[in-house]
Amino acid sequence: MTWAARDGTLSAVSFDLSVWALPNGATPEQVRAAVQRCREGRHGEQHPDPRVVGFYRAITASYPDRPARPGTPWEVAPLHAAADHVEMNLYPTCPDQVLLDIERLAGEHDLMLFDAQDGSVYPPPARVRS
Repeated sequence: MTWAARDGTLSAVSFDLSVWALPNGATPEQVRAAVQRCREGRHGEQHPDPRVVGFYRAITASYPDRPARPGTPWEVAPLHAAADHVEMNLYPTCPDQVLLDIERLAGEHDLMLFDAQDGSVYPPPARVRS
C-alpha cells in the first residue's frame, strides 16, 4: 500500500485515512459501511476498543494532535477518535514517514486501514497471509 507517487513524492491533494477495529474476518464492505455510519454521525454507545486506544496513543506520541502546532502532519486536529476508529486528515505535504508509521501502527494494533480517496480497505499485514 502506498500513497506516494512512483517517484516518492506526495500528491498535491490532501487526503484522509482512518483505522478501524472490526472483528476478525470483517470485509471491506463492512469497513465502508462503518465509515458511512460515522459520516452520518452514528456512533454507537460502546467502550473504546483497546486496539484503537493503543493506536491513538502511539501515533500521537510521535505526531501530537493536542495542541495543534506548526509542522504537524494533521490538517485537522485533534484527530477524530471514536470507540472503534481514528480518522486522520493529513496535509498533502506530510512526510512519507508519517504514512509508513500509520500503516505500521495499524498492523501492530490489528486495525483495518481505510483510504478515503478511493475507498480502498487494507487489512492489517498479519491478516494478509496465504
